[in-house]
Amino acid sequence: MIMINDLKLNLEKDIIFFDIESTGLNVLRDRILQIALIKYSKNNPEPQELFMLINPGIPISEEAFAVHGISNDMIRNKPTFSQVGNEIYDFIGNADLAGYNSDRFDIPMLMEEFHRIGLELDLSKRRLIDVQKIFYKMEPRTLKAAYKLYCEGDLTDAHDALADARATVEVFKGQLRRYENVDYVDGDGFTKPAPIKNDIAAIASFISDDSMLDVTQRLKYNAKGEVIFNFGKYSGHVVAQVFRNEPNYYHWIMEKDFSAQVKQIVKKIYEEMKKS
Repeated sequence: MIMINDLKLNLEKDIIFFDIESTGLNVLRDRILQIALIKYSKNNPEPQELFMLINPGIPISEEAFAVHGISNDMIRNKPTFSQVGNEIYDFIGNADLAGYNSDRFDIPMLMEEFHRIGLELDLSKRRLIDVQKIFYKMEPRTLKAAYKLYCEGDLTDAHDALADARATVEVFKGQLRRYENVDYVDGDGFTKPAPIKNDIAAIASFISDDSMLDVTQRLKYNAKGEVIFNFGKYSGHVVAQVFRNEPNYYHWIMEKDFSAQVKQIVKKIYEEMKKS
């Protein structure tokens, strides 16, 4: 167990809480300009922190600047992601990943940045803890409200990556305390006994959407457990069967603006199909 203040986290492997700030909200076209990662290790009670500003190589939108306050001048002389990407990749290692709205934004954004420099962030053997999903299932709010609810304080440095990453740790601890023995009742009235517990695997299972394979929801499982498309002319069709009948569709996906995660999944399916 790893003690975070007065709460011990049960860890089977490393877990990293992280947050990014970016030039905008488009995970395919925008870039990371600030990142903070906090690593908790099973055998090391002291967390490791990695925090840096990054030159994104493209202008910061006015909308993004209004949120995080990071200007083009502040990152003009900072290293690019291609210069620091390997350091970030090595720091992450095989750790589980946690964040706030990380499944829909931070993780796909980070995957795209790694993909551009020839690195693949494989999610297949990682547990993903999106603290926002716990919050939305139990107390739908924003990070600032989550901090006030679970930590009984005010988050004053919102949209600073390091402050947000630290706040995410505190919110997660507060959620573990608050929901330790609380049952979850879904929209259909079914009850799941006390799903929030000090167990990363159990929480990851509770908040995951098992039918969806990727955070952009382009791929999903059907009732038979087969991977199917969730978009376009082949929506609902089994991916492997489509590739058998129309191999060019695979190449089209790999050339278009799909996320690195989607391309990673379809590449594996395509290669396995060719072997069969």
